Amino acid sequence: MTGDLNIKKIYLCTGFSDLRRGVDGLAALIKCKFSLEPMESNTMFLFCGRRTDRIKGLMWSGDRWLLLYMRLETGGFAWPRNTSEALRITADQYRALMQGLEIVPRRPIQEFGDLEYTL
Repeated sequence: MTGDLNIKKIYLCTGFSDLRRGVDGLAALIKCKFSLEPMESNTMFLFCGRRTDRIKGLMWSGDRWLLLYMRLETGGFAWPRNTSEALRITADQYRALMQGLEIVPRRPIQEFGDLEYTL
């Protein structure tokens, strides 16, 4: 989805977003709901609606807005739905998300403390 763009930060705007929104509506959502600066250079904000087969990306590149739209023909994105905050992800997590992998586990692994193993 990003091609040769110079992206330094990527945020997932988790939960549901109305993908009918355009640049102004998504920028307002970033500022009001997530308390982030939408005009931060080289920062990509990703949104997903109720249907997980499509996402939008919004980025300010210094003097212009870039609005990206991606729709999958089969499958869907493993989008975190349980929170309403912006989640900063790494480039590796972004690539995994674009491949359809889940980057935020639904049920985190629980630690059980010290266990002794005997054979």
